Amino acid sequence: MERKLHAKIGLFITLVIISMSCSTIKRVPDGQKLLIENEIIVDSLNVVSDRVYNLPIQKPNQKLLTYPLRLHVYNLARPHRDSIYLKWMQENPKALKRRNAILSEKQTIELGEGLVAFNQWLKRTGEAPVLVNEDLAKKSSERLRQWYWNQGWFNTEVDEEIVDAKRPKRARVQYYVNRHQPYVVDSINTRISTPVIDSLYTATKDNSLLQSGEQYYTRDINLERDRLYKLFRNSGVIHMEKEFIKFEGDTVNTDHKANLTLIIRDREIQVADSSIREPFKLHKISEVNIIPDFQTDGTVVKADTTVFKNYNIIRSQKSRYNEKVLTDAVFFEPGFVYRDLDRDRTYKRITELNSFLYPSITYTEDPADSTGTNLIANVLLTSKKKYNLVFGTEASHSNIQSFGIGLNTSFLVRNIFHGSELFSLTFRGNIGASSNNATGDSRFFDLQELGADASLIFPRLFFPLKTDAIIPKYMSPATNMSLGFVSQTNIGLDRQSVNGALSYRWQQTAIKNTRLDLINAQYVRNLDPQDFFNVYRSSYTSLNDIAADLNLNDPIYVDQNSNLTVPNGTNNFITDATAGRLNANADQLESIRNIRERRDRLVQDNLIIASSYNWVRNNRQGIYDEDFSRFSIRLESAGNLVSGISSLVNTSQNANGNRRVFGVEFSQYVKPEIEYIKHWQYDNTHVLALKASGGIAIPYGNSDNIPFIRSFFAGGPNDNRAWQAYELGPGSTGGLNDFNIANMKLAFNAEYRFPVIGAFKGALFADIGNIWNALDSEEDPRAVFNELQDLENLAVGTGFGIRYDFGFFVLRFDIGFKTYNPALEKSKRWFTQYNFSQSVFNVGINYPF
Repeated sequence: MERKLHAKIGLFITLVIISMSCSTIKRVPDGQKLLIENEIIVDSLNVVSDRVYNLPIQKPNQKLLTYPLRLHVYNLARPHRDSIYLKWMQENPKALKRRNAILSEKQTIELGEGLVAFNQWLKRTGEAPVLVNEDLAKKSSERLRQWYWNQGWFNTEVDEEIVDAKRPKRARVQYYVNRHQPYVVDSINTRISTPVIDSLYTATKDNSLLQSGEQYYTRDINLERDRLYKLFRNSGVIHMEKEFIKFEGDTVNTDHKANLTLIIRDREIQVADSSIREPFKLHKISEVNIIPDFQTDGTVVKADTTVFKNYNIIRSQKSRYNEKVLTDAVFFEPGFVYRDLDRDRTYKRITELNSFLYPSITYTEDPADSTGTNLIANVLLTSKKKYNLVFGTEASHSNIQSFGIGLNTSFLVRNIFHGSELFSLTFRGNIGASSNNATGDSRFFDLQELGADASLIFPRLFFPLKTDAIIPKYMSPATNMSLGFVSQTNIGLDRQSVNGALSYRWQQTAIKNTRLDLINAQYVRNLDPQDFFNVYRSSYTSLNDIAADLNLNDPIYVDQNSNLTVPNGTNNFITDATAGRLNANADQLESIRNIRERRDRLVQDNLIIASSYNWVRNNRQGIYDEDFSRFSIRLESAGNLVSGISSLVNTSQNANGNRRVFGVEFSQYVKPEIEYIKHWQYDNTHVLALKASGGIAIPYGNSDNIPFIRSFFAGGPNDNRAWQAYELGPGSTGGLNDFNIANMKLAFNAEYRFPVIGAFKGALFADIGNIWNALDSEEDPRAVFNELQDLENLAVGTGFGIRYDFGFFVLRFDIGFKTYNPALEKSKRWFTQYNFSQSVFNVGINYPF
């Protein structure tokens, strides 16, 4: 697939170059004209609305930054390539014979087929010239008239005119719209045949979206129809349909006033060969049957019925689900008025249990009720398989490993405690070849990683206190308990970590959800801290350069090549230099102390016991919705509970006065984060995407810095794309280390996305951001955020990208240029590194935000 994609990219670039010299009217027949512009003039003013400009049926050919690229690609195609090649073969037998002698007859035929296929690809990828059509222009005028009619300008007049352009075979279409005076809503009357429907409307008419004195809008009519439909369907009127709700308007001799009448006739039903009308009824539910063993093939089996909280649970086999989990998933019960809302919530909740296939809910009239208003509800459920085993493999590449192979195995058990719980157990393993083997291991696969995760999800809040009053079941509450373990060999400092969490989640509305991690604990142990300077080579190089400047030759520090040995030489050098025994100057001592602090911070074991709260508002309607906003806030607090307990039991302290648990200093900090994303879509396929985010982790109490795994970093394909991940910052330091981190971050991103040709999409972007240290142990003034003036160290990266849309995912290529680099001298920060040699090429899957 990769070779095929590269070929398409190369072909695309070639076509762009060739098409620059092509004429836009190359394929425009004589006597016809290429449409170059639609001009819409409304009441003598040019329209600026994109929605109005999209109304004409005919639109000019698509343009890429004012250039009709797809039209030029189409023009490269030959109109009748297959017949041309066949004619050439027939008229040039000697040339054909010579070609057959070189390629063979079969290859000659394949060449011809290839030329024809390539020609068809040009046509499919390109866009045929849009030719001016008078009939379509008239239909476009009618569209414009209808558009303004729907907004209350009932007397709108539209004329169209085809105007020749200055250049030949080109024309524009001008539409002249005269709207005249708009109509306003005057009276709103009703003709409702069923008394109970009339009563429902009267009781809620104050909520009507139609108000007297407001300009008439068809959209408001449709919204009011939707409101009434939901009102009736959620008030027991199960047989109400949207088409039964109609509005009529009277505008004859009303002086630009629209008198509306709401018409709802009685329900039409079929009796024998004729239809009659009868009033709508308000239905309520008299009986609820839950059938958890429903057979999708319709097979009828002998069943036993259990009554639980007024529900009939009908089973055809041994009980697999306890009664409470089944009834809690149903949002209606005997005595309830029928509501679409309750039915939809039931569908949603049963689906979230992840124990059943597509649920079905049916309603039938209760034969015991002579009034015909009572309904029997049947909830039909078909169980999924209890056990599921999945195997997966993956190949990987990173700055740590040049090549890696992974194997994942997941074992899933549904309904493990008969309460629709979901238990999963995952094992994963990875072996890889290191990019820079500093371990002395001669094997090709010298990196290993093993891990296991267990998760148990309850479809309710597993909490000692009742929470139904503040988090009702329609919010889909769930509890997740998880435990995991990871062990690494020859990766970094050979880390082992154990993590566990108890978290709750619920969804207040369709666009708002909350997650609360009551406990999120992680213990990290570094098995090989002495290998620090082999792993973090930038820190070693900086330290080794200082040692070289001091002309050290003592074997307790350096080898025969005058390089610091690891770990003895580096440790001895740091100890003696900071003790003042090596005559290092002030700048050298500051650098050595910074390196020591970084080493001590990264080799230390971590114990993090935290709680966090995360709230998200996201109104995106599916992955193809490109007009939405997303706002999230997160607050994490760590170490408070452990601090209180350790103080009470008086646990041991180290030389700095920090307390330890299990021999490890526990982390204590508070970490707020915020993020906002906004997408605007216009002209169908053009999107402007913005993102703003920030956060700070403030250590206190038992900590004076933030663990590496909870710190911020900058750069990378989803951040500031002009820098590699972990390369940017902190502040103006210039990324001195291999992995640069800090406890404060600001990031702002903007991206304009547009179609290019076929499945290729383009983007222009600007990324602004950096990381800093604030309120922690860092002393380097270049890395610390002290005042607003430090915002001058926000790095700016700009660039462009091209994406290939496979449908189910997007392959992304971005090139970022260092537009403003705060690590340089102030006079050289802008554009001095704006070139391809210092740019960063990013590859990613899907869009960055």
